[in-house]
Amino acid sequence: MPASDNLLDLFQRLGLALAIGFLVGVERGWKQRKEAEGERVAGVRTFTLIGALGGVGGLSMAIAGPIPFAALLLAFGFAFAMFQLRQAEEDGDNSVTSTVAGLLVFGLGAYAAIGNMVVASAAGVAVAAILAFKQSLHAWLQTLAWKEIRSALLILAATFIALPLLPDQTVDPWGAVNPRSLWLLTILVAVASFGGYIALRALGPKAGLIVGSLAGAIVSSTAVTLDLARRARAEEVPPADAASAASIASAVMLTRVGILSSAFSIAVLAEIWPPLVAAGATSLASAAVLRRLPDAAKDGSAYQKLQSPLDLFSVGRFALVLGALTIAANLASAWLGSSGLIAFAASAGLVDVDAVTLAVGNLTRSGLAAKTAAGAILIGVVANTLFKVALGATAGSARFTLWFAAASAGALAAGLVAYLV
Repeated sequence: MPASDNLLDLFQRLGLALAIGFLVGVERGWKQRKEAEGERVAGVRTFTLIGALGGVGGLSMAIAGPIPFAALLLAFGFAFAMFQLRQAEEDGDNSVTSTVAGLLVFGLGAYAAIGNMVVASAAGVAVAAILAFKQSLHAWLQTLAWKEIRSALLILAATFIALPLLPDQTVDPWGAVNPRSLWLLTILVAVASFGGYIALRALGPKAGLIVGSLAGAIVSSTAVTLDLARRARAEEVPPADAASAASIASAVMLTRVGILSSAFSIAVLAEIWPPLVAAGATSLASAAVLRRLPDAAKDGSAYQKLQSPLDLFSVGRFALVLGALTIAANLASAWLGSSGLIAFAASAGLVDVDAVTLAVGNLTRSGLAAKTAAGAILIGVVANTLFKVALGATAGSARFTLWFAAASAGALAAGLVAYLV
């Protein structure tokens, strides 16, 4: 690399180290803006210099080695902590935030000098944002209940501790049982339940139910329907409102199928878009009608029974059901092969329409006729819709089952008419 390029890179890295310190310093200085000159321990200038000190230390480490840099870090950390301690004693403030911020700025300045500049800049912005939103974060923390924290920790543990430990391969002779896939399915159901609860808490009953269903259905409309059915039976959500949200989730599922199909074959999309659009429009219309029924809540009073963000018993039970059906669908696929395309679509579509769409889409690249592929995908959609109605009847109240079954029947009828026409 030419010397000029090296010099430019050095200036860029030192400039970034200064910028990180300046950004954090602006936030710290603004918080202390009412204090007189000389009474502020660390403001804009101090944090900017800390960033520069870290940058110079990082660059010098390439020449002098890590020991002098470690000595510089210890000396700076000790001196800065002592000044902060003296200020804390004078103000009666026990917070160590500024001390930690100073050490972070020094470390990020050093990393900007020797590491990835994009990562360093992103981390600097994140530090400044965390410091700036102190009041908002504290206010949000006050609204949390222990059951919500517990549920979030359980999902995080299941995702980041348990999931990586499970083998990502089949463990049976038929290639049907994949422990990681089955556990991921359990996490999916749990996330749908927790996400729906958080949406209801954060956005209110009406908007929260819709937003939660829309967001969850992007991943799995089946998991969303299960959660809505459970909440309807527990009287946490009015049955008509729950059925309306489940119909919206079905419309999202139909949209997702159309998008996935278009990625493989425009010819297949041309065959399936009329029934998908007709069924989706009918689902949305049913959702609008259900919101106006006597069973629907006219205000937020019907949502006062909202209790658990994550019902572990229900999640485990439904995950077992979905897991068993997934295994059955995989076995049917293994035994029937491509010759049993319709049977595969009907069985696999019970729990995962996306799997049917992707599998059939791949077959179109091998010469499968567009009309045959479209028929298989639509059968998967029908199977999934009927399966959700059956699960709703198992998990939900009678009124939820009635309203959701009626909305689903209307969507299927509209799709059938569009397909035949």
